[in-house]
Amino acid sequence: MHRQPSVVRPATATSVDWPKTAADLDPKSPLEIMDHALATFGPDAAIAFSGAEDVALVEYAHLTGRPFRVFSLDTGRLNPETYELFAAVEKRYGVRIEYTFPDTQEVIDLVQAKGLFSFYEDGHQECCRARKVRPLRKHLRTLGAWITGQRKDQSPGTRMAVPVVEVDPVFEGAAGGPGSLVKYNPLSNCTSAEVWNFLRAMGVPTNALHERGYVSIGCAPCTRAVLPNQPEREGRWWWEDAAAKECGLHSGNIKGGGKEGEGAAGQPAARDLWAAAGADGAGAGGGSKVESLTRAQAEALAASADKDTLLVAYAPWCQFCQALEPAYEELAARLEGSHVRVAKFQADGGEGEGGGDRAFAEKALGLKTFPTIVMLPKSQPGKAIKYPVERRDADSLQMWVTSLTGRG
Repeated sequence: MHRQPSVVRPATATSVDWPKTAADLDPKSPLEIMDHALATFGPDAAIAFSGAEDVALVEYAHLTGRPFRVFSLDTGRLNPETYELFAAVEKRYGVRIEYTFPDTQEVIDLVQAKGLFSFYEDGHQECCRARKVRPLRKHLRTLGAWITGQRKDQSPGTRMAVPVVEVDPVFEGAAGGPGSLVKYNPLSNCTSAEVWNFLRAMGVPTNALHERGYVSIGCAPCTRAVLPNQPEREGRWWWEDAAAKECGLHSGNIKGGGKEGEGAAGQPAARDLWAAAGADGAGAGGGSKVESLTRAQAEALAASADKDTLLVAYAPWCQFCQALEPAYEELAARLEGSHVRVAKFQADGGEGEGGGDRAFAEKALGLKTFPTIVMLPKSQPGKAIKYPVERRDADSLQMWVTSLTGRG
């Protein structure tokens, strides 16, 4: 029997100090975070359920004893096992999942023009935009808050900045406009092992694909099993350069409606990344070990490096660059005084010598999206070797550097 909550809903997401709320909730359990979401927003909140291990969210919602809503994106390309899990979840919890569907004519037009599998040739973004992003955007405009299964450990180096609650930087809620939707991530601080221990302990139904090596589960043509020790997100869109899943060069926010050089919420980047001592004091430890390069310096090293140089081409507004900051800083500290220089180049600025130059970075460094990490070997002048995977923790980066340059 669900108890009736005392619901206190903010008129808009901007009426609450969400950064403070996030700090207060960060040490809390997923159950407490879920309870906060349902108590605060009541029927104006809904769980986004993908049909994978995020079924844990539904179990946590059930354990609160509060009424809850669940929605899912039916792209028309899901695995049969995912549909079977949807049915099992509805039966176990006595809920009806609210399915969202893509616009029929848009999908017809895309398939008629480019075929069923065009994403293998020109990237997944167009298909995802039609089948996932636009239906999701439409559904979220009916809500005040949504609850997702994002975790920091799903893609080391790209999701490490996921807070337990935030004003959504991308989508709009029912009130409309920036700051009108709140996003809860109750599992943010959990590891995959902790989530699976919970699912097993509670006897929660799970997707049968997990038993076949699938960790991250999406549409059938775009999902595959992963190998031992691979980050789970590498099972998605595996045919693409890992960087293609990051920030685009010519959009300063994920919505695509903001100006270049703005943050994900359409606000100017508050600071540079890897700040040097005496700059703004915001770098790790107050003085970064990462060497900052001007365009002239980057051009010189790209042509002929005086020592092995690890270089990140970045944009301060890019959320994935921001997530990379602590790991890259840690690596720089480890390699300080070694045969390897750890450097940065801001590649989203203008043509001036002191700013970034995308044309140069695209040509010399292979920049397609932010961040792009390359090795400029001293022994191979003019060569830039791109870091090829999503795993961007300090250990993985150092292992890659050592494999290319030795231990010095």
